[in-house]
Amino acid sequence: MRIITNIVWSLGVILAISTCAVHAQESVSIESLLKEMVDRDAVASFPETDFRLKQHSSYNRASKTPEEPKGWFTNQDYNPKRANTHNFIRIEENNGRKEWVLMDHQAPGAIVRTWMPWLNQKKPGTNITMRIYLDGSEEPAIEGNMLGLFDGTGMIPYPFAHPSLRSAVSFFPIPYAKSCKVTTDSKPFFFQFTFREYPEGTSIETFTMTDFDAAKELTEATGKQLLHPIAVGAGNPLKFSATLDDQAEQSLQLPAGAASVRELSVKLGDYSNPNITRLVVLKMEFDGKPTVWCPIGDFFGSGIGLNPVEGWYRTVSEDGTMSCRWVMPYQKGGKVSLLNLSGAPVDAELEVKTGDWKWDENSMYFHAAWRGQYPVPTRPFSDWNYVTLKGKGVYVGDTLTIMNPVEKWWGEGDEKIWVDGEDFPSIFGTGTEDYYAYSWGGRSTDFYQHPFHAQPFANQYNKLNRKPESDDSRNAQGFSVETRSRALDTMPFGSSLQLDMEVWSGTDCDMGYQVGTYWYAYPETTSNRKPEPTEVLNVPPLPDGITGLKP
Repeated sequence: MRIITNIVWSLGVILAISTCAVHAQESVSIESLLKEMVDRDAVASFPETDFRLKQHSSYNRASKTPEEPKGWFTNQDYNPKRANTHNFIRIEENNGRKEWVLMDHQAPGAIVRTWMPWLNQKKPGTNITMRIYLDGSEEPAIEGNMLGLFDGTGMIPYPFAHPSLRSAVSFFPIPYAKSCKVTTDSKPFFFQFTFREYPEGTSIETFTMTDFDAAKELTEATGKQLLHPIAVGAGNPLKFSATLDDQAEQSLQLPAGAASVRELSVKLGDYSNPNITRLVVLKMEFDGKPTVWCPIGDFFGSGIGLNPVEGWYRTVSEDGTMSCRWVMPYQKGGKVSLLNLSGAPVDAELEVKTGDWKWDENSMYFHAAWRGQYPVPTRPFSDWNYVTLKGKGVYVGDTLTIMNPVEKWWGEGDEKIWVDGEDFPSIFGTGTEDYYAYSWGGRSTDFYQHPFHAQPFANQYNKLNRKPESDDSRNAQGFSVETRSRALDTMPFGSSLQLDMEVWSGTDCDMGYQVGTYWYAYPETTSNRKPEPTEVLNVPPLPDGITGLKP
């Protein structure tokens, strides 16, 4: 399998090099990546400069293959100070200084996401120094405090870098033409470095502090765009306002001809029943092919109930309006529908704004699908599949809603993502909360949001009901909603993608899982997700003493 994958990748490299020669594409640089970060049209087309997303993390090296469950589900995904754990690449001497190597990528690429938690869940900060060496240089291109570099208090500004909940997270791009090595001057804790790997021959302008300083004006403007998202190119709205009877469906027909959905919003008349966001389903089809079947809560990032949150692609407002700004191209026509499965009439409004689109060979259809399951046993440990795709496309995000019947933390499980027939996942993470960009999940049961990820609800808290600072509890019982959308860290795939999340709770119990997944794809690409109207009704019961969400 590895030989075949390498041949396919090599052919892709040759094709990419020849394409670059013919079209003289713009070099990959800090500026080009910042522009791409806020270009929603670009996400709807397969990248002209192809890449694969990969990750170096502190996952447990005992995890070798699913055929050996004991090692596969070993969960010490970090490096304790007093243990002989080697969840990093190596230790080396540089200029008489001992350094721990966390990432060593020998190919053209760009770091597009970093994540590291506080070393102590009650105390921020660290004295560990991190160094990033590019293109084989003996001098680091970036050097500074391991957390301070990436939490918005150092050289990388907010919102590109920010503290999240008990962690430092950055999406600022760090491109390099030949190689990238990341080290610390002390034993590392948890870490994730997510990066693009480009084909050999890709024109890349390696990160320098001179270029970083020169891009400050663009950086500031891009940050403002991320924090004040608006749909671009959206025309006059198409809309309906109706009372949908149980099992009823109502649709909007889209304008004929090549065009694209630019903005889409849904508003219900009543959210007093938190389950209503699961029981009303958004459906879409383009050019005669169904592409979206997803409950509105999981589509817009609210999960169970109305949980206000704002990101680059989606906004859930306090007045109940749920909107998205994914660009969704089509060639001939399409329709958008709402389906009521709640068992009672529902007042609903649907509004769609379309705009221009020039369809070409890189254009793709937007997809969203849903999976729900209750019960999900936590023993034996298992991998829970979000989605498996066969064909060519780009994965762009997901929203996970879980129901945890006990107080102990539920999310130690790791994301495992295989792309294009890999023998071992090129994305192997360190925990559900780490994938959604926060840390110390048992204690971090509070609302937070960022342009590319959020925790809209946890335990009993959301944006309208924050966890008091005085509350130091570790109660992770009840529902939790986690959401992530992707810009520079989208995941292109040429033949397949499989995303699994490890079910790893500290307690032997039955949980509820539901996930909405989003991707773009060519017409021939297939998914293992089908409409599940029966499972939509199988809402996990809340445990005794938990009253649910406040509307």
